[in-house]
Amino acid sequence: MIPITVVDVAAAEELVLQVLRSGAIAQGPMVKRFEDAFAGVAGVPHAVAVNNGTTALVASLQVLDLQPGDEVITSPFTFVATLNAILEAGATARFADIRDDDFNIDADKVAAAVTPNTKVLMPVHLYGQTADMGKLVPLAQEHGLALVEDSAQAVGATFEGRPAGSFGIGCFSLYATKNITTAEGGVITTSDDTIADRLRVLRNQGMRQRYQYEVAGHNYRMTDIHAAIGIPQLESLEEITKARQANAEALTKGLGGIKGLQLPQVLPGRTHVWHQYTVLITDDAPVSRDEFAAKLTEKGIGNGIYYPKTVFDYDCYRDNDKVVISDVPVAERVARQALSLPVHPKLTDAQLDTIITTVREVLGA
Repeated sequence: MIPITVVDVAAAEELVLQVLRSGAIAQGPMVKRFEDAFAGVAGVPHAVAVNNGTTALVASLQVLDLQPGDEVITSPFTFVATLNAILEAGATARFADIRDDDFNIDADKVAAAVTPNTKVLMPVHLYGQTADMGKLVPLAQEHGLALVEDSAQAVGATFEGRPAGSFGIGCFSLYATKNITTAEGGVITTSDDTIADRLRVLRNQGMRQRYQYEVAGHNYRMTDIHAAIGIPQLESLEEITKARQANAEALTKGLGGIKGLQLPQVLPGRTHVWHQYTVLITDDAPVSRDEFAAKLTEKGIGNGIYYPKTVFDYDCYRDNDKVVISDVPVAERVARQALSLPVHPKLTDAQLDTIITTVREVLGA
């Protein structure tokens, strides 16, 4: 089986051992070192490490002091953590449809979703390419909205030269399968000194100094062990990204011109870091998306469906009065058609050839 992803953290062994030998394994100097490196990647003064990507989203909303009834507009085509974070922060979720060329929220649909209660715009930079920040930033400014970027899959991605996570409050996941991983972990990026300060207090049980509480806080801390896993990867981020980009280019070259297969695009002004290489199995394909996935698995090609439904299309959300169900036909179609192929840095040329040959065979090309 050619896996959909491969986790390789061998380069972190010495740093992890260094932490273990020190006897100080909770949040400490290694976390600070990781934060400084991550801030450089995101092009901002502050990076605040936390224990996972969902926490990053929740904490970012919490420091905005949202009140009951306040609304957050986000994408309907995303991992459930995006919606869960909005609900955990006590806000109401609204949705604007997506585009099928970048799978991100459609800026032209956002304005229609804004109400007097809207306080936050939360675009999701899906699969490794940013949303259209050239339209979303001025739109947020026009309506007086805070901007929280769900950048979980987009570390190192840029829009017109500016990194994901630098347009507002950036929220990154460092889960095991992400381009950069600490096994579990997350990072919040910001250029706002006050927000950064509030986040650091919030993640430490509301303490600025030991037993000096300023707010009702939480334990959102990252450990030095987790930070040590991530530091060597951050140092190799350019190499990791180039390998993913080369693999994506090979897939696009080999899979062009197949009826029923829509390939992912890199839109002008953006760099794509290819967390996933996601194709659409369109209605004129000889097999359905689910049949395509099953045949690939049978032939030894790992694949993933991210995501099989719009994020609110589950009973636990449909019955929640803080989830405003919207008409999102593009997202619903993409959820029926999307499938991700392996694009990770460990793929060999032979494996890429096998993926291409197998996809063409299954689709009769």
